[in-house]
Amino acid sequence: MTFAEVVALAFALAVDAFAVAIAVSLSLGSLSKRQVLRLSWHFGFFQAAMPVLGWLAGSTIADWVAPIDHWVAFTLLALLGVKMLKDARAPDEKEALLNDPTKGWRLVLLSVATSIDALAVGLSLAFLQSEIWWPALIIGVVAFCMTALGMSLGVRLGKRFGHAMEATGGLVLLAIGVKILSEHLLS
Repeated sequence: MTFAEVVALAFALAVDAFAVAIAVSLSLGSLSKRQVLRLSWHFGFFQAAMPVLGWLAGSTIADWVAPIDHWVAFTLLALLGVKMLKDARAPDEKEALLNDPTKGWRLVLLSVATSIDALAVGLSLAFLQSEIWWPALIIGVVAFCMTALGMSLGVRLGKRFGHAMEATGGLVLLAIGVKILSEHLLS
C-alpha cells in the first residue's frame, strides 16, 4: 500500500471515532483536557492495535469474527445511544459526572466498538501480505487527532444548542450502529 492509500484508509476508519467523539462530548457538557486525552488516546490506541491483531491472526479467526463483528459494534453503539437519549430527557449534573464515558468500561467498550472495522482491515492486510506496523501507526495517529477534533466540535455544539445536541448525539450513535449492521447484513 502506498502512503496515500494508508492515510485514506486511516481517515475512513477514523470517521466512526470522530462521530462517537462528538456524541461523547455532547453527553459531558463541559470538557476537560484530561477527558479529551483519555478518549483520544484510547481510540487511537485501539484503532492502531486492532489492525495488528487482525494481521497477526490472519485467516485463523476471520471466519469467527466476520459473523459477529457487526452485532458487537451495533450493540455497543446502540446501548450508548439509548443512554444518551435518556440522559437528554432528564439531565442531572451529578449523574453525568458518574457516567463519564471517558472512564472505565464505557471507555473500553466505545474503543472496541469504534475499532472493530480496523480488525478487518488488519485481516485484509495479512491476506495481501502487506506490512502492518506503519499502517497501524498512521491509523492510530489519525484516529487520535480525529477524536480530539470531534470532541472539540461536540462541546462547541453542546454549549450552543444544549440538551437537544445530546439527543442528536444519541441518535447519531444509533445511526452508526444501524449503518454498521445493515452494511454487513446486506452485503
